[in-house]
Amino acid sequence: MEKPRESRMQQRKGVTLLLFPLPLQGHINPMLQLANILYSKGFSIIIIHTKFNSPNPSKYPHFTFRSIPDGLFEHETSTADVVHLVTLLNIKCIRSFHDSLIKLLLDVKEEPIACLITDADWYFTQAVADSMKLPRLVLRTSNISSFLVYAALPLLLEKGYIPIKDSQLEEPVPELPPLKVKDLPGVKTRDVEDFYHLLAELVNETKASSGLIWNSFEDLEQVELSALCKDFPIPIFTIGPFHKYFPATSSSLLTQDKSCISWLDKKAPNSVLYVSFGSIADINEAEFLEIAWGLANSNQPFLWVVRPGLVLGSEWIEPLPHGFLEKLGGRGCIVKWAPQQEVLAHPAIGGFWTHNGWNSTLEGICEGVPMICHPIFGDQRINARYVADIWRIGLHLEYKLERGVIERAIKRLLVEAEGQEMRKRIMTLKEKVEHCLKQGGSSYESLERLTSYILSLQPLSSH
Repeated sequence: MEKPRESRMQQRKGVTLLLFPLPLQGHINPMLQLANILYSKGFSIIIIHTKFNSPNPSKYPHFTFRSIPDGLFEHETSTADVVHLVTLLNIKCIRSFHDSLIKLLLDVKEEPIACLITDADWYFTQAVADSMKLPRLVLRTSNISSFLVYAALPLLLEKGYIPIKDSQLEEPVPELPPLKVKDLPGVKTRDVEDFYHLLAELVNETKASSGLIWNSFEDLEQVELSALCKDFPIPIFTIGPFHKYFPATSSSLLTQDKSCISWLDKKAPNSVLYVSFGSIADINEAEFLEIAWGLANSNQPFLWVVRPGLVLGSEWIEPLPHGFLEKLGGRGCIVKWAPQQEVLAHPAIGGFWTHNGWNSTLEGICEGVPMICHPIFGDQRINARYVADIWRIGLHLEYKLERGVIERAIKRLLVEAEGQEMRKRIMTLKEKVEHCLKQGGSSYESLERLTSYILSLQPLSSH
């Protein structure tokens, strides 16, 4: 039986794929994971990347890296206004990306380029790819549920759900159950019209693409996948969770502090709350102190990632009261950045307090760790609503952060029966993850289809 498989691998040898990640941590990670998956299928990989937040090529010696100038000035590289940054990148990279693509297509005459795979947020690339008759596939780094909300933008504007009004926050959105108005995507940006434009372009240029790849799996989003297939008549591939294909490889832009693993080694199973709000989100000093006191008063052990710059107006943990950590007597550990996949897989971890970025949410599901949800912007609110109300594997902190509420949520999750029920449900999902990646599983089959589809896109001259 091995023969046909070998000949299929042979067929892919000498077929190159171009991948173009968006230069933000939550987007670089899944794109490089996808690159590894496709490389394992026998394709050659070229990563085109911007100078801003460029990945470290030495971690990926098996890929070719091509850097393009992004035209950003120092003051434009802030992630404080992500919408403005992504909009600028889509304007400033057109010329350099176009030129780089022409050069690559000329350079690799012997080894054909089958397609370009870009982040969905790189909406300008569809027109460039079309102009060169190069098929473009799209990687959407969030989940299907949130993408359907983005696709419903015209309806949400027409019905007056957005811009969001304070008086409507708690009202349901009947067209998009289980969402409330306050769950609809919003971000802090200088011009909300830029946000609507970005979403519209992202959706339209995805629809115009040759295919759509998801870091999600069928069992988790069956209903949403059916709805997507109706609206997007292009090939769709749910091949996630990407990070479970290989042992943890890190494309972290921040230095990981591994000392927290030996700290966890000394803790009882399922006893520690892991707290991390991702690589971009920020909170104010008052919220930071409520979190600190909520953690302290819960009397549960915690590992807390406080990224430099997380707290507005502070470098790191200066706002903490004098002697705060000492008073905890070793019950709390604070680090600047943690090896998250390794932490979540650690037997000591009993819960995950997260901002519900999609990568973090999926990593929590894969390790069977129930969550406390504190979404901050964008699709995080949608993810949190699904975690709490549809999958029922977490608690949602929906209102102002207050130490008493935080303390109560931690105890509910880690020590009470409610938390045990959530753990059972998320362990069932974890088993479904393991099944979907095995031969015959939905993600395994979807990856086989993707591989065949990419080969079918090869220019005729290469056969």
